[in-house]
Amino acid sequence: MPAKVYTDKDADLSVLQNKTLAVLGFGSQGHAHALNLKDSGLNVIIGLYEGSKSIAVAKEKGFEVYLTAEAVRRADVIMVALPDTKQPAAYEKDIAPNLTKGKTILFSHGFSVHFKTIVPPADVDVILVAPKGPGHIVRRQFTEGKGVPALIAIFQNKSKKAKKVALAWAKGIGGTRAGVIETTFKEETETDLFGEQTVLCGGASALVQAGYEVLIEAGYQPEMAYFECLHELKLIVDLMNEAGISGMRFSISETAKWGDVSVGPKIIDASVKKRMKQALTEIQNGKFAKGWIAEYKGGYKKYNALMKKGETHNIEKVGARLRSLMPWMQKRSIKGSQASY
Repeated sequence: MPAKVYTDKDADLSVLQNKTLAVLGFGSQGHAHALNLKDSGLNVIIGLYEGSKSIAVAKEKGFEVYLTAEAVRRADVIMVALPDTKQPAAYEKDIAPNLTKGKTILFSHGFSVHFKTIVPPADVDVILVAPKGPGHIVRRQFTEGKGVPALIAIFQNKSKKAKKVALAWAKGIGGTRAGVIETTFKEETETDLFGEQTVLCGGASALVQAGYEVLIEAGYQPEMAYFECLHELKLIVDLMNEAGISGMRFSISETAKWGDVSVGPKIIDASVKKRMKQALTEIQNGKFAKGWIAEYKGGYKKYNALMKKGETHNIEKVGARLRSLMPWMQKRSIKGSQASY
């Protein structure tokens, strides 16, 4: 049976009208939720740690900014918009001591609750509102009168009103304009990690780099390899996004279609699917989460080394030069782009 899709008519913003909403963190998701909720006429405050670079940014956007503990004290609904690895320490130090009975704690990803790096008290509501897109898209779509689809989940429903609050928050950020689906913290966390690792980020990045390297090693020009393996990928993905895989195939040549259906399955074959299943198993049994938490506690050594290796790949240099020839293309610099929390 298909999942129920909640839209604007199913959500009531007045549920949040006389409440104080605190967004802890003003990075990618935090700033988008805060600005959209504020534009929806709701009372939003920001909670940040002392010395955060985001304090000035949030104030400049018109928000009252408090230290995290004080923001939690003042708020009825508290969104934890911090990186997964930084949430447990902030929770223990600033959130838990001020998370009094009757409050609601909200997450945009279920990692900390599902893997029990945070264990909320029984007398609060625990909900999830997860837009299916990065923060800058959540914000941009909202300002254009559109919305990014979102997921909601209820982990604890002490008040018996948790779902109404989740739907109201989703409406406040524009999610119900596009459609909201109810899930669980477990399902959201495991599918989100799987998608990131095997298809959207890990899979796509590795596929693009491997294709680029094969063409370069065969003696083709780097510019040709870049256009064929990276630049045109957006065109294909956009077609898939708009019309599905079959719709994309309708828009390409017969030769491309034949290459797609006859060669594609030989590249992404049963062995790839087997490794995908292994990745899913390691997400489900907590191995990935444990490894990621250990990496954070160890100072991000392997993480930083792998990120640096990716940044210095030849495809980045070639791409930067070719993108500079297209002034109309929206560009993002990776330097200094880490969100400040």
